[in-house]
Amino acid sequence: MDPATEAPPLLALWGSGIAIVVLLVLSALFSGSETALTTASRGKLHGLAEKGERGAADALRLTEDKERLIGAILLGNNLVNILAASLATTLFTRLLGDGAVAVATVVMTALVLIFSEVLPKTYAITNPERMATAVARLIRMVVMLLSPVVNAVRALVRLILHVFGVETDPKAHFLAAQEEIASAIALHHSEGSVEKADRDRLLGALDLGQRQVEEVMLHRRDIEMIDAEAPPEEILAQAINSPHTRIPIFQGEPENIVGVIHAKDLSHAVHRLMRDGGGSLEAIDVMDLAMEPYFVPETTSLDEQMREFLRRRTHFALVVDEYGALQGLITLEDILEEIVGDIADEHDAEVPSGIDIQPDGSAVVEGAVTIRDLNRTCEWNLPDDEANTIAGLIIHEAQAIPTEGQVFSFHGFRFEVLEREYNRLKRLRVRKLT
Repeated sequence: MDPATEAPPLLALWGSGIAIVVLLVLSALFSGSETALTTASRGKLHGLAEKGERGAADALRLTEDKERLIGAILLGNNLVNILAASLATTLFTRLLGDGAVAVATVVMTALVLIFSEVLPKTYAITNPERMATAVARLIRMVVMLLSPVVNAVRALVRLILHVFGVETDPKAHFLAAQEEIASAIALHHSEGSVEKADRDRLLGALDLGQRQVEEVMLHRRDIEMIDAEAPPEEILAQAINSPHTRIPIFQGEPENIVGVIHAKDLSHAVHRLMRDGGGSLEAIDVMDLAMEPYFVPETTSLDEQMREFLRRRTHFALVVDEYGALQGLITLEDILEEIVGDIADEHDAEVPSGIDIQPDGSAVVEGAVTIRDLNRTCEWNLPDDEANTIAGLIIHEAQAIPTEGQVFSFHGFRFEVLEREYNRLKRLRVRKLT
């Protein structure tokens, strides 16, 4: 046979083989890029972009619309995989005859799985930011090139979903940024790389926007107040003996708050009185020294209230409900304690946390202890949607005020009422059921 007649088929076989290899490389590029761009930390990419890394900036822009990004990558990946499979079938048919379809399927499945899927994706998971930065510019061009087709596919998919009653939000993110950060913190804590105290502080800061003033305020029952009509000597003695520097002043009845006295203002008034030659304390009018009370709604978020404290340059607010009735008070320190834990100084009385862990794993708690604090201390997951305190949770679930000795089981926990005072549940025992 003339060698000249054998050259074209041989060249065609070599051409098909080279094309298949190139297509497998492109498939590996698409697969690795998809994994890298969807798993790379946007925070790290942002840091690299600020250092002048153009690839990181391109990667950030690409991940702003993940639906379009993934659509373009999947379209490109499917195109090269299908084309590679078709060329492989043709190649093996020429070499082995009509029965080579099964062989081509097995060979291409192995090649695609190993070299175009597992290998590039494993590398991308190991080095997501590095690979995302390296491929961002090329993938950006692919996305721009395939955008018309991707947009048409997106419209068709949404139309089909709409027919079945499923509505999609084109601007929705896969996860809200806050939820993503909180999940990452919880994951790292479970893996041991983030300490419990650090986790609590980070999650506490993230939760400020979702928590309201009423959840952390000091209840009106426990507020220390000064009677505006009391003698100045009694007011001075109360202010000196109080661990607080700001004390509300009421007139007539405790609900009628007419001002807030600062211990420093009261001390200055006494100092002026002594400096000017002494005299009776009766000359001091507490209302002349009082500041105007600052009232806030109980539904204000902690994040908003902290910003308002900083804007007003004050640390103290009285909390009222929708009818204007006094519910409690909140300070800037109360909000900060939600992040860093209890803050005490040399004048604060030693107050127990209200949670006493028992050897058997149960906890004896005061009824006023918040569910959040108990969850933090014991690593539990009691729900706090319907109540803020442990006593409130039991009353909500029981739909009544329990008596001493009553036992309840719900949410996977056992609750026993140890002490009740009037209508208040003072002490409880909580144990997680196994």
